[in-house]
Amino acid sequence: MFIDECTVKLRAGNGGDGCMSFRREKYIPKGGPDGGDGGNGGDVVLVGERNMADLCDYRYRPEWKAQHGEAGKGRQSFGKSGDMLELKVPIGTCVFQKQTGEFICEVIHHEQRVRILRGGKGGLGNLHFKSSTNQAPRQIIPGKPGQFGEFRLILKTIADIGLVGFPNAGKSSLLELMTNAKPKTAPYPFTTLHPYVGVIEYKDTYDTVTLADIPGLIEGAADNRGLGHRFLKHIERCRMHLIMIDMAGIDGRLPEEDYAHLLKELERYDEGFLTRPRLVVANKMDEEVAAENLERFKKIHKIKILPISIVSEIGIPEMKKIILEMIKDLRANEAEAAPLPTDVTIEDKTPNVVVVHEHYGRRAVTGVGESDEGVMVEVTDWDEDAEDAEDSEDADDDLEHTDDAEEEVSDETISDDKP
Repeated sequence: MFIDECTVKLRAGNGGDGCMSFRREKYIPKGGPDGGDGGNGGDVVLVGERNMADLCDYRYRPEWKAQHGEAGKGRQSFGKSGDMLELKVPIGTCVFQKQTGEFICEVIHHEQRVRILRGGKGGLGNLHFKSSTNQAPRQIIPGKPGQFGEFRLILKTIADIGLVGFPNAGKSSLLELMTNAKPKTAPYPFTTLHPYVGVIEYKDTYDTVTLADIPGLIEGAADNRGLGHRFLKHIERCRMHLIMIDMAGIDGRLPEEDYAHLLKELERYDEGFLTRPRLVVANKMDEEVAAENLERFKKIHKIKILPISIVSEIGIPEMKKIILEMIKDLRANEAEAAPLPTDVTIEDKTPNVVVVHEHYGRRAVTGVGESDEGVMVEVTDWDEDAEDAEDSEDADDDLEHTDDAEEEVSDETISDDKP
């Protein structure tokens, strides 16, 4: 079964907590703090793989988690960072946020790596909090939770040429003739149920061109009729389209109407399809009525059309030559590609975490818990505490000034009573 869409739940690793520890050795009564830091959580990375055909690996296993970082230990031992989770995906995979539908990234080259989720940062041990006034710190910083999310993966096949045509027009037969692909072929419509990709090899020049075949389109495909509308996304990335017309009209359709309907369906799906380079070929020219239909077609549609026959291989060598010339021109005219993304920035809603232990009246985290959205930490409002402290200091100063004034008054009174 060909799987080109699926939903996955991904979670990066949590950072390890910092350690609260003190050096304890013989003849060293006050060794001081030696708690180590926690390790970082593992990231989630997508890796392009050209040997994968679809997303079936993620259809039946939708949840993936990276490794957590280890907690710090005593004697300044730092925790080990979690291993990175590498997920191989087929070339042409697009990633979207499931809830919002926002586009995140795409993988379009072999071994291209894109970090989609960041692992949580490791916490700090009490070693970082020592000072001349705090020689026995009992504060640590716990590790931050890793990012998580639910994503929708959509595969869009990448090929140089996309085959477009009505069912039973001969697209699969052409793919089988010109490449090593083995699609199903039969004398009835909708034998192709999912996309096939083949490689046209030019042994003389050592060139290669990839050719993608999708299920046949019918009139009303944009309204979810037939199968082709589901797979039109697989020719979005093609440099050019090869439109195949059944010039014999075996299924009772008129070739000129088929061409008009195909352009209409392509335009309804994406208006940009009409501006893309295309080659129109007239198949089944070995049939008797094909020549008459071709003349009528040329009168109605003033376009260049190449007559071929897959059965007798008429026009196939010429078509292969034209295809190679067009693809070479398109490759040469393409602008320099933008640098491939290697990292994705996703809003981190994880709260900042500070001191988590309360000792000797020190301010600390007031509550730690876990909800459906992950680990949530409620932190003491430092600004409010600072304002309270300033208010209390001002009150103490006012009280001191009042006491000094009373002492001065009492001294003056005593001195006045003296003879």
